[in-house]
Amino acid sequence: MALPDTAPLLVGLLLLFHAFGAWAIVEVNMEDKVEVMAGETAQITCMFTTDEGLGGTTIQWFYVLPNKERQRIYNKEPMHEAAEQNTLFTHRISLNVNGTAAVLAIRDVGVRDNLEFICVIKTLTPEEAEGRTQLQVFKSPTFPTIEAVETGISVNEEAPSKIGSCRVKNGYPKPNITWYRNNMPLRNTPPEVVVTSSTTIESSGLFSVQSELTMKVKKEHKDAVFYCEVIYFVPGATKMTESQHINITVYYLPTEVNIWVESPKGKIKEGDTLELRCDNNGNYPSSITTIKHQNSEYSVENKTMVRTNVKRLDGGVYECTFEETDNFDEISGSTKVSVNYLESAVITPKDSIAVMEGEELKASCNALSSLQTSTTWFKNEKLVSKGNTLSVKSATLETAGMYKCVVTVPEMEGMKTSSTLQVNVKGSPQILGPDVQEVETYETTVNLTCSATGFPAPTIMWTTSDGKNLNALQTETEDGAQSVVTFKITSNVKVFCNASNDFGSKVVEFNIKTIVHTTPTATTTTSTNTITDDTVQTPTKSPNIKKESKGFVIAIIIIAIFLLAILGSVLYFLYKKGRICGRSGKQDFSKRKSSKDNIVVEMKSDNTEEAILLGVNGEKQQPNDQ
Repeated sequence: MALPDTAPLLVGLLLLFHAFGAWAIVEVNMEDKVEVMAGETAQITCMFTTDEGLGGTTIQWFYVLPNKERQRIYNKEPMHEAAEQNTLFTHRISLNVNGTAAVLAIRDVGVRDNLEFICVIKTLTPEEAEGRTQLQVFKSPTFPTIEAVETGISVNEEAPSKIGSCRVKNGYPKPNITWYRNNMPLRNTPPEVVVTSSTTIESSGLFSVQSELTMKVKKEHKDAVFYCEVIYFVPGATKMTESQHINITVYYLPTEVNIWVESPKGKIKEGDTLELRCDNNGNYPSSITTIKHQNSEYSVENKTMVRTNVKRLDGGVYECTFEETDNFDEISGSTKVSVNYLESAVITPKDSIAVMEGEELKASCNALSSLQTSTTWFKNEKLVSKGNTLSVKSATLETAGMYKCVVTVPEMEGMKTSSTLQVNVKGSPQILGPDVQEVETYETTVNLTCSATGFPAPTIMWTTSDGKNLNALQTETEDGAQSVVTFKITSNVKVFCNASNDFGSKVVEFNIKTIVHTTPTATTTTSTNTITDDTVQTPTKSPNIKKESKGFVIAIIIIAIFLLAILGSVLYFLYKKGRICGRSGKQDFSKRKSSKDNIVVEMKSDNTEEAILLGVNGEKQQPNDQ
């Protein structure tokens, strides 16, 4: 609605109120204070009532200057509203009117906005009302920092000594600092405890506070924990922050010296690394600490002594002495150290023992020790007996072997010693494996192994079935002997392993079968007659003939067969012509068996039963009836 249209109406209403002598009633209600954190938006509410309604109401906002004067910052009339120019709030405020509530919003508040604000409500009549609200701005301070004195403090100081200082910065309102020792607050009670504080107002209007603690130090303060506590305010609450905890170094003379074994924990054994530590109930900077072994006068000027690979003689009394170098007063303490030991295991009888088969085996094992021991016997890594004594009522060949005695200390891990005993059982040899062993081979050379047990170690001999002795290599084993023989074979053969000692002998038979590769028999064929040599065989492998030589022999045999065939053909041709026996006619040949060195061919006539036998060399052989 335009101003010219409403002005006459407003003037008319004013004259009407004057004519009747009636004034409007206006009331304003506001909170006493509004609390807000710095940087946030503050909202100050002005609640008002008027019987004139909202049409002619004017709302004005002011803040109070330090000289108590008012400074208007916002004006809202029925037809116009705006923030006042050139004030602290010109660009940070806005007004929101909702019914009878006028809310002034102030953005990005700071400690400078910690002021009193006034809301004034006016009507068309001269009647007006106002309300006041104090805006309180809060800023949390930084985390407190604490610094302790770097040097030690002597209990002999007469004046109070500085313990440390505590500082907190940029808080609003001003934070408060309280000192604590072991969770108990410290009050300013000179000369025992003196607390001094100073406050700095920063250019931003925030407060920084520093506090210093001095006090007379006593021996019981050596383990005390000091810290400071900062109390500060936030909207509607009080908060507290603790600084880090600090300790101080207190110097005082000891009244007692202690020395102990730091490691190993528990019992000590030979070979361990021994570490001794020494300490006292004092704390004095000008002093010397010495640890000394009374038995050997071995000593170190230190609070720690380390001895590696200790022996039993390193046991005994160790003494620690504290000496302050101002007046050369001394105080000492001592402890006794025991070094446990386990000597080497000793087996009786020593090294080895020989018993007859069937007799009793008995041996003992002992090791000198400072502690209780436990003894076990092993054979081939298997437990065979417990206790110091090894006993076998009736020894057998299986009893023989290497036995190991292990002595341990049950209550101390790592304490162990051992020794070995070779047990030999006198008796006739035994050969491993069956009495008859079958061996098949394609090779011309065979390796045979024969292992025999027995004591004394048996002698192993190799013989063949035809009585031939074979040379072999024999080695002694843990429980007997072993022999390996290598020889060449050309046919099936039996070989015997004979193991013997003073108490008897044992024989094992090896049946060796050769597997021979054979080639098909070569034949020669003519047009009507066939001559074969059934006696020709492919030669077997020979250990002294190379593969190339075997091929050469086969080729020679084939050539010989061809020559014989040609010779037979020539003889037959001459016979047909009658140049051998003067006869003609049809003849046939029949094959007869011959030896490898002599081939005989029989020739028959169709008309007679006469026969002419020809040898390989071409000579005539007369029949019985020529």
